[in-house]
Amino acid sequence: MKSKISSLSKNEDFKSILGGKKISNKYLTIFFKQLSDKDYKKLNISFITKKKIGNAVIRNKIKRRLRNIMNEAVKKIDLNLKYCYLLIAKITVLSEPYENIKQTLFKDFEKIK
Repeated sequence: MKSKISSLSKNEDFKSILGGKKISNKYLTIFFKQLSDKDYKKLNISFITKKKIGNAVIRNKIKRRLRNIMNEAVKKIDLNLKYCYLLIAKITVLSEPYENIKQTLFKDFEKIK
């Protein structure tokens, strides 16, 4: 199943999703909630990296890695498009190999169904 990834933009959406369900692992915290005004043909997801993690170059590198993993996830696993997702990165994302992060994230998204 191919779907386009779109980012959340409204402050109310972020606050609403933070009040939803959450799954946490050693790399990320995933918040997810069903929002009524979202398009169910697109994957609504946003990536957050805090300033504590590092400078802008490091934070953008983490976001690029996560975006790449999610592009693979859209192609390989069946994601629940009814939910909007918010991924908050932890500092361990930077030091761990890409494959470990990818496997952990795929397992977490399988649980969300």
